[in-house]
Amino acid sequence: MKLIIDGESLTFEKIENFLKNNLHVELSNNAKKNILKSRNQVEEWINKGEVIYGVTTGFGDFSNVRISTKDIKKLQENLIISHSAGVGENLPPIIVKLMMLLRANALAKGYSGIKLETLQLLIDMMNNNIIPVIPSQGSVGASGDLAPLSHLVLAMIGKGEVQLVKNIYNEKFSFTKKYSSKTALKKFGLKPISLDAKEGLALINGTQMMAAFASYICIEANKLIKLADIASALSHEALLSTDKAFDLRLHNLRPYKGQITTAKNILKLLENSEIRKSHLENDPRVQDSYSIRCIPQIHGASRDAIDFVCSQIKIELNSVTDNPLIFANDKDYISGGNFHGQPLALPLDFMAIALAELADISERRIDRLTNGSNEKLPKFLTKEGGLNSGYMIAQYTAAALVSENKVLAHPASVDSIPTSAGKEDINSMGSISARKCFQILNNVKKVIGIELLVAAQAIDFLRPLKCGKGTEIAYQTIRSKIKPLTTDRILHDDLRKIFDLVDNNTILESVEKLIKIE
Repeated sequence: MKLIIDGESLTFEKIENFLKNNLHVELSNNAKKNILKSRNQVEEWINKGEVIYGVTTGFGDFSNVRISTKDIKKLQENLIISHSAGVGENLPPIIVKLMMLLRANALAKGYSGIKLETLQLLIDMMNNNIIPVIPSQGSVGASGDLAPLSHLVLAMIGKGEVQLVKNIYNEKFSFTKKYSSKTALKKFGLKPISLDAKEGLALINGTQMMAAFASYICIEANKLIKLADIASALSHEALLSTDKAFDLRLHNLRPYKGQITTAKNILKLLENSEIRKSHLENDPRVQDSYSIRCIPQIHGASRDAIDFVCSQIKIELNSVTDNPLIFANDKDYISGGNFHGQPLALPLDFMAIALAELADISERRIDRLTNGSNEKLPKFLTKEGGLNSGYMIAQYTAAALVSENKVLAHPASVDSIPTSAGKEDINSMGSISARKCFQILNNVKKVIGIELLVAAQAIDFLRPLKCGKGTEIAYQTIRSKIKPLTTDRILHDDLRKIFDLVDNNTILESVEKLIKIE
C-alpha cells in the first residue's frame, strides 16, 4: 500500500490511513519534474551571482549580509545548527511523523528549490520510521516552526537524535530508546545529506509542527464529537430524560447544521428504548436541565466549529509555506510571508474552545448522574453509600480536567513578541495554540470516557429495561470490558480501560456498525 504525494491531493483520510497502516510514501512523477525544474533555476541564479534572501544572504535581521559563493553550503548547515534551539518535552512520535509527511508534501509542490535527493532522504526516513527527536517548545509561529523543523533536519544531516518506531499508530505517544541519527541512518543503508544552497531554509521555513497537530486534532475531533453524542444519549437514558427537546420541528426553526445533526443523532441512538417507554406517561417533569435539553445546541455549536476549523486546515495540507518561493516557469522568485502561522493559530484557538465546551457539558451530566438528585439513582451510584464512595471521585477527576481546559483555552493567538531584532515584529504563537489544543483534546477524551463509564453504571440500576438501538450497543461494549461497580475498587483501573475504549474508537465503531452517526 502506497501514499503518492504531489503537493496537491493530501487529505485527512489519506493522513489517517498513512498513520494507521504505515503506508509507504512516494513522490508522483509530476512532483519530481517540478522539484528538478525549481532546483535547476536556483542553481542558475547562483551561477549568475544573484542576490537572493537566505540563499546568498544571511537570515532574519542578517538579510543584508551578503554570503560568498564558497560559504553557501556552510550557511545552510549553520542555519540548522543555530536554529536547533528547542526545549521542553519531546513531541509525540506520531506528530513528528506527520510533520515529516506534511513537509515532504509541501516540498513536492516544486516551489522550494530543494534537491530531489534531499527530499528523498526525508521520505526514506519516514518509510523506515526513523523519527527525529524534537523538543516541543521554542516556536513562535512566525517564520514557520523554525526550531522544531531544525531539529528534524538536524537528524537528516547526521547531527541529531532519532527514535526507531515499529508501528507509529500503536506507539504514537510512547518514547522509545534514542539513537544518533547517523547510526540509525546507517542501519537502514542511508547516509546523512549535505545541504546545498537554499535547502536548509526550504526545509525549516514552514508551518508543519502547527499543521501536524492541527491535522491530528481534526481527525480525532470528528470522531470525538460523535462519541460525545453517544455519551450524552447514554446519560439521557440513565437520567430518565424526555426526548421532546430533540424533536426536529424545534430545530428546523433554528437551522444550524450542527444542531440539527446532533438532534438526529440522539434520536437515532434512543430509538426503541425500553427505558424511554417506561416513563412516557405520568412524568411530572416538564423539561430537563440544560446539560440534557440543550445537547443539540451545545454539541451542535462545537460540531459547526470543528467543521469550520477543519475546512481551514485542509487548505494548509497542500500549501507551500517556505520563503523565498521559486517560480521556475517565470524564472522568478518572491520573498513573502506564507510561513506565518496566523491562518492556523486562530482556528486552533477556536478548536480549543469548541472542544473544551464538550467537556464542560459532559462534566455537568456526570454530576447529575452521581449527585443523588434522581430518585432512581443512588448517590455516587453505589448501593452502600458511606461504606462505599462509588463514583464520587470520578466526578472530581472530570472537574479537574475541565478546569484545566479553561486555563488552556485562553487564546495564544492574541499574543505577540517581536523577534530577530524587530525584523519579525509580529508573531502568531500558533505553535502554542497547537500544543494547548492537543492537550485539551486529550483531556476531553478523558472526560467523555468518564461520562460513559458513569452512565453505564447508572443504567445498571434501571435493568432489566434495555436502552435504545444505539445506546444499548454502547452500554454492552463498555460492560464487555468493565464490570459493574458493586463495592469500591481502584477506579484508576476502570478509567484506564474506558480511556482505551475511547482512544481505540471501540465504542464508536461498535455503534456505527448498526447506526450511521453523522
